[in-house]
Amino acid sequence: MYSPRPSWVVQCPAKINTFLSVGRPDEKGWHPIRTVFHAVNLCDELHIWRSDKDFFETDVDWVPAENTVTKAWALLREAGFDRNLRVKLIKRIPAESGLGGGSSDAAGLIRFVKSVFGEFSETAEFWPNLALNVGADVPYFLVGGRAVGEGYGEQLTELPDEPYRHVLLVRPSVGCSTYEMYKALDSQRYRWRELPSGFEVYNDFEKVAPKRCIGLIRRVRDLGAGYAGLSGSGSCVFGFYPNLDSINNAAFRLRQEGETAVFTCRTLSRVESVKIS
Repeated sequence: MYSPRPSWVVQCPAKINTFLSVGRPDEKGWHPIRTVFHAVNLCDELHIWRSDKDFFETDVDWVPAENTVTKAWALLREAGFDRNLRVKLIKRIPAESGLGGGSSDAAGLIRFVKSVFGEFSETAEFWPNLALNVGADVPYFLVGGRAVGEGYGEQLTELPDEPYRHVLLVRPSVGCSTYEMYKALDSQRYRWRELPSGFEVYNDFEKVAPKRCIGLIRRVRDLGAGYAGLSGSGSCVFGFYPNLDSINNAAFRLRQEGETAVFTCRTLSRVESVKIS
């Protein structure tokens, strides 16, 4: 079917967690965390048109009919948002990777409505509260850039932009269910670590990550990464490289070795990571 050029394109960037420390479940059964988020330029996109009725579609067959975007849309409707839109989700961020693709997609729709139809709600608290009702990571994607996350990840402290870093992402063939990773971590004995005072790469989920992920972290380091680790609850591994030659060489070597989901990226500033065009 012919699709005219969209009226708006919303970039929905992935994130990595350079630091992630997990607390024991609280009385709700939820895990508090201490984390440092950073947006990277591997992005899904929302293509949006004005329409005479609501319509959602995606370019892949593995996104379910009920998903984070449709959940955010339903919550906006419940709150009184009454504009009709056609939304097409273009997926590039792999699922079960710890990169926050679904959360970023939902936040993209919320950011779009706030930017284009901002008169819909005049209260600043409405938007992060709505995002949190979709998922704990969603409020971060309203902020973007670098940020500390506490509570369940929704208590955010913005950090200043830094010069961008070259980031290699490698998503192995195995995925990681967030539920199963938390369940595995609960069976371990570990200390809930404080946030670092400076830059540190650390992730509690590496204690229970599949061996394939741990092997990839080592391989990414062997190929020249200054830092490497697991993002979120996995399964994606990231590595920081000093320049384009080194990251491109590492990506080439990994593809030669059979890795099919290898992405050369860079970190994003706050402004870049919340862009709507």
